[in-house]
Parts: sequence; C-alpha cells; structure tokens
Amino acid sequence: MKKIYSFLLITLFSTTVLSQNSTSASGDRMQWWREARFGMFIHWGLYAVPAGEWNGKTGYGEWIRNSAEIPIDVYDHFREKFNPVKFDADDWVRMARDAGMKYIVITSKHHDGFCMFGTDQTDFNIINTPFHHDPMKDLAAACRKYGLKFCFYYSIMDWHHPDYLPRRSWEKFRPVTGAEFRKYVFYMKAELKELLTNYGDIGVLWFDGEWENTWNEKFGKEIYSYCRSLQPNIIINNRVGAGRMDMEGLTKEGAFGGDFGTPEQQIPATGLTGVDWETCMTMNDHWGYNKNDKNFKSANEMVRMLADIASKGGNYLLNVGPTSEGVFPDESIERLNTIGGWMKVNGESVWGTKASPFRSLDWGRCTRKEIPGGVRLYLHVFNWPETSNLILPGILNEPAKAFMLSDVGQSPLKVTRFEDALIIALPVQPSDSLHPVVVIDLKGKLDLTEPPRIVSDFNAFVDSLKIKLQTDRENVEIRYTLDGKDCDLSSPVYKVPFYIRKALQINARCFRDGKPVSGMNSAIIRNVDAAPAVKVNNQAPGLSYAYYEGNWDSIPEFSGMKPHKEGVLPNIILNPATAKEFYGFSFGGFVNIPATGMYAFYTESDDGSTLWIDGKKLVDNDGLHGAVEVEAVVALKKGFHSIRVDYFNKSGSDGITVSIRSTTLKKQVMPDGMLFHEVAK
Repeated sequence: MKKIYSFLLITLFSTTVLSQNSTSASGDRMQWWREARFGMFIHWGLYAVPAGEWNGKTGYGEWIRNSAEIPIDVYDHFREKFNPVKFDADDWVRMARDAGMKYIVITSKHHDGFCMFGTDQTDFNIINTPFHHDPMKDLAAACRKYGLKFCFYYSIMDWHHPDYLPRRSWEKFRPVTGAEFRKYVFYMKAELKELLTNYGDIGVLWFDGEWENTWNEKFGKEIYSYCRSLQPNIIINNRVGAGRMDMEGLTKEGAFGGDFGTPEQQIPATGLTGVDWETCMTMNDHWGYNKNDKNFKSANEMVRMLADIASKGGNYLLNVGPTSEGVFPDESIERLNTIGGWMKVNGESVWGTKASPFRSLDWGRCTRKEIPGGVRLYLHVFNWPETSNLILPGILNEPAKAFMLSDVGQSPLKVTRFEDALIIALPVQPSDSLHPVVVIDLKGKLDLTEPPRIVSDFNAFVDSLKIKLQTDRENVEIRYTLDGKDCDLSSPVYKVPFYIRKALQINARCFRDGKPVSGMNSAIIRNVDAAPAVKVNNQAPGLSYAYYEGNWDSIPEFSGMKPHKEGVLPNIILNPATAKEFYGFSFGGFVNIPATGMYAFYTESDDGSTLWIDGKKLVDNDGLHGAVEVEAVVALKKGFHSIRVDYFNKSGSDGITVSIRSTTLKKQVMPDGMLFHEVAK
C-alpha cells in the first residue's frame, strides 16, 4: 500500500466519477462479498523484520526498501531473519471470525517482490527462509474450517524482479539493460496461476501497485481475463486496471475498473449507487508492522467507520500488520476483541444490509434490510439525544415496532409521529459502551420524503441567478419562501424555475394532502461584485512557464528560485518534466473571461497545486497527496484576468488538470483558447 493518509470524509454529498462496475454487471459471484461488509486485510512480509526502523529512523512500513533506499542485496538478507515460529493460522482466522469479519485478504506478494507463498517462479519466497513453510496453505485451510473467504493481495509493482520497470530513481547500480516488461507479465501470470490453482477457491484477487507508466489498461484486461479463466467466480478489484483516481480509489469514467473500487484510508462522501466499493484502512499509521507506531484508532472509532461505510453501501477492509514472529500486535488483538463484542450483539445491522435511504442524519447512520411485509431500519446512534427522543425525518410509513438491538427480549420502544417525522422514545442512557443500534420495523414499501433540493449553479450571483427546486417524489408539492420564513400552506407552490436578483434566504418543504411530509431545506444566496478585468497588450496564445527541480513537501516560493527551463506552453501541462521525479512548475499569464458572472476553478493534482486569479490565491490544493480535486468560486467581469498556477510533484504519480465552469460553460478542462501571455514589444 502507498503510505499516504487522507482525512475521512463524513459529509454526505459528492460528485465523484466512478467506473463501470455496476452491481448488475458482475452477477451472483458478487453476492457473498456485498453481504459480508467486513473483512480483514493482512500486510505481512520481509518488511516485518526491520519493523519500521532503519538507520535510526522509525517511520517506515511496508515501503521501507524504497523509502529508506535499501539496496537489493542488503534487503535480501532479511530472509535469513524471517522465521515466524509463532504463526498460528487457526488463531488468526478465529480472531477475524470473532471480530465479525467474513473474509481475509493477505499479501501474497508486496512491492518488494518477496513471495509469502511457495512458488516455482523465484527463490525470493518464504520457503527459502528459516521458516521453510508455506503459511498460505495453512490460512486457506483455516478459512475453510471457520467459514471465511480466503483472498489474495498481489502487487503488480515489483522492486526485485529483474524485468520489472521502471527501476527506483535512487537505484544507480541496477541497470535496465536486457530488462523486458513483457517477460515480467509472463512471470506474473505464472505466479497468479499458482495462487489460483494451489489454494482452493479464492474469493478476491486484490491487485495493487498499478500506477507506474509501464502498466496500462491493456495489461489490466489481459490479467483480469486470465484470472477469471482460472477461477470464473473470483472477484477482482479495480487496481488491476490503470484508471484509478489514486487514494480516492475509484476508477475514472471510461477506464477499465474490475469489479469494485478501492478507496484507501478514506470513506467516500456519499453512498455510491450502482457501484461496489471497499474502503481499506489501517488501524494505526502503517500497513506493515512498525514496532514504534502506537497511534492506533480506538475500537469505537473503527466501529463507527464500519457503520458509516455500511450505511453508504460499501465494505470495510481493516488492516493488521503481524510481526516477523507471526503474531498480531497486542493493540490490534485488543481492538479486534472489542469490535467482536459489539458485532456479536449488533452484527445483523451490518451483514447483508443495504445503504441508508436518508441523505443525512445528524445523530448517526442508518442501514436497512427488506423484511416480510415491510422494511427494517437499523439506526446507529453515534450522538445520543439529550431529550432521549430519536427523530426519523420524512418517514411516512406506519411503524410496526421499535426496540434496542441489544435487548434480547425486544422490549418495545414508544413511537409517535409529528408531521413528517417518527419519534422514538429511547432509554435515558445508551446501553452499549460503543454505539447502540435501534431497530424500527416499518409497514409496507419504504415511503420516505427528503427535503427538496435547492439547485443553482452557484450560491452567489452578480446580476441574477436561476433557482430550481427538486424532489424525487412524484406525489408531493413543493412550497417555498424567499423571505426566510418557514414554509406552510400559505407559501407559494413551486412550478417552474425562477430567477432571483437580490440576496435572500430560500426555504423549501414538501407537502402532501395539505400536510408537511418532509423537513425544510434552506439556502442563503449572496449578491456579489465582480472583479474588474485588466488591460493586456500584445497578447499571444499559451501560458509562460518556469520549470524547477527539487525535493519539497509543499509548494516552495518559486519566485526566489532559478528555473531549470522557461518557455511557453499552450496549456497547463507537464511536458518538460517527463524524466524527473521531484520537480515543480509555475505557469503564468491571463485567462480571457467570455462574460461577466460567477466562475468556478478547479485543480486536480498529484501532488500539490495552487491557482491564483488577479493576484489572489483562489484554489489551495497544496501538500503531499494523491489525485485530489479542489474547487473555488469567484465573480469576474468580462475580459482578461491574470492567472497563475503553481505545482510540485514528489510522491507517487504526477499530474495536474485545471478546469473551469460557469453558468454558461459546463465544467471542462481549461480550453487553450482562453489562455494567453503578454509578449514584450
């Protein structure tokens, strides 16, 4: 895994572009995986020997060979010290089962190229260690014994194989002469055949390390088809292809995306309708064992993540990094036990559930199941209400019963109605030390009305702004106000889009048969002044650029540095840097704004970028990260406005895309025809 930690996204809306992995495309073979919801990731390999420490530094993990720049002949000696005599496959699988996990994904080979299984393709494998044994056979048998699906992680990237390209930039003494990447692909196929024929049924092949430019979509489709030919029911993640949007883990539109997306160290902002996805996450800050890393998430935090992910229709793959002796860290065992205690009581609110029908709930999350004659909602209460009244907005069904999932006797909880909401009377204090789950059974097909959506191009305007009010329900009417007052039966009924020409607050609510059947949605719309254009003499197409080389963690002050190259490019592209790993750019010039109004600018970059308009920093997407997009909005008058884009690359892939959107321009990559620079007379 790539060691980058992204903050969790817990808001409930997103415009993420997804791959073609529709739930209908992969048929019955995905069913067990969709019902499982919870699995164990295991990162185990030679990197457990140094345990995160090298030359006095203690922040390494499974990337230690590359991060610490350990020569291949030195790293190979870790084999002599790898002897997991305390390994017990039954113990590992029982811990996963007791934690409520339904499958295990373990590293058969990570980026260092060391194989944790017996293979005839290389002697760089666990049989050639003092252990002299294949632990994967034991784990496969234990998974069958305890009813878990056994799955393999396999790295496409390989820092050890002589035919894998590219080499690491710091490997000055490993020539590429004679290396053929196609030979390496043959090697991969031979190992994958061993994995898929020697260990019984494999549930998932979890690929990784696909982002270097030697791998492409053609190879991805070839390997996908090959693996499916060996085990037709196997599930394969999107990292077998080459279109993943970095740590976001989802696949770009139109690219080959396997069977499911793989967000890493983050939870997608919203339920991803029609798409299978799985968040993989560490317990602490490393995937592989690091003896000094004690920054473990609490069991409560991880249980909430599990509920959050399930409420959005995804799976949670939670990582453990065993030691070189073959044992789980004590902190991991403790947390697995605590999670298991919660799952023993509340597991049915996770396994086999579907995503929440609600856009948002301020007190927690919701999962659901169809039941005879109705639907069951599982209410994961993160924030216990002070009044002990749990409010379910927009539910028009009649309740059948409600109870605490932890209550074996299912003592009924009182349910009352106020307008569109059901109100469940809870005990004064929660019964669970983590978070409790409330069950409510509803009669009939789910009848839920969310507040109307207030849709506009922006939340501010210069002259006027078009407003739409939308709902997914066909049997309701939307009433609204423009003076900030609550909506009632005297409020006007929305029929067609309308324009506003002054700052105001819009409120909107759904009604049925003269009664409110949703909560009220509000939006404050601002009226702003547009920044004036500037006069440009002797403009010419394209932007000036300055190209720099250096090792940075954030965008440096380029103006005080001497560039390696300067020139003009037609757009914001990285052509002069194709052979470098650590570098930066500063692009400058003017953007020709076609009409006065609101404009959104975006930078999607890996790593950091900033965008300046008229000398003011507008988009701040700085720092070390994967392919992340950031948006900012500004009001501009028609004409030329200065633009500057700074960018740097250090880790992982590289790339930057600058896009623009307005009320008259759909979102698009900045056209060449809008970009200019000034030429001296």
